[in-house]
Amino acid sequence: MTLEIKINEILPGSWGWNSAGGFPHPVNISLGLVDGEEYHLNWKLDRDVMIGTSDKGHKVTLRPFMGIMGMPPDEPGIHPTAPPRCCGGNLDCKELTAGSTLYLPIAVSGGLFSVGDGHAVQGDGEVGVPALECPMDAVHLEFRVREDMKLAMPRAKTPNGWITMGFHEDLNEATIIALNGMLDLMCDLYGFERKEALALSSLVVDLRITQIVNGIRGVHAVLPHGAIK
Repeated sequence: MTLEIKINEILPGSWGWNSAGGFPHPVNISLGLVDGEEYHLNWKLDRDVMIGTSDKGHKVTLRPFMGIMGMPPDEPGIHPTAPPRCCGGNLDCKELTAGSTLYLPIAVSGGLFSVGDGHAVQGDGEVGVPALECPMDAVHLEFRVREDMKLAMPRAKTPNGWITMGFHEDLNEATIIALNGMLDLMCDLYGFERKEALALSSLVVDLRITQIVNGIRGVHAVLPHGAIK
């Protein structure tokens, strides 16, 4: 079965932080930024106007979402929260803001859904390793079990479009998984043949790097609402 998670509200707290460099993450190693101190920013978050202001005067527009939404896989052992999986996890997809709905394959009896890793804002890729990490004062999720929906990978519907996701250690493989899911979705939505769906995908579907920092890379394919008439 599939778990439908409707994201009704995400209300960030009044503060957050982010940092870059100064520790041996693969991104920092590749960029030559391991040595020296970690560069740290502390942020004040104004929820009324959705603006964050750092202790050094930077200002950014807030777009809060939860980095982790998922369930454990049907495998023995203890499972870390860091990697994204077919049944969700540390997706770090910045599109999953309030008003969006996430669909996850249910891997184990009871689902055992977890949510966490609050982000006030993040760019595609989460390239500095942390996003703007923050506590959340309210997270309102609404759940529904869908026996009519059979999924192999996460799918989402946002106010802007449909999203399919792919995860793999290899970014190319993650891309193909996300694109394969998009072709499945377009065939479901429009009754297309797969080659027809691929031809139209080349015109209207955007491929975005979700994150490159969790060991398992993420790619999401985006089909804007109304792109095909």
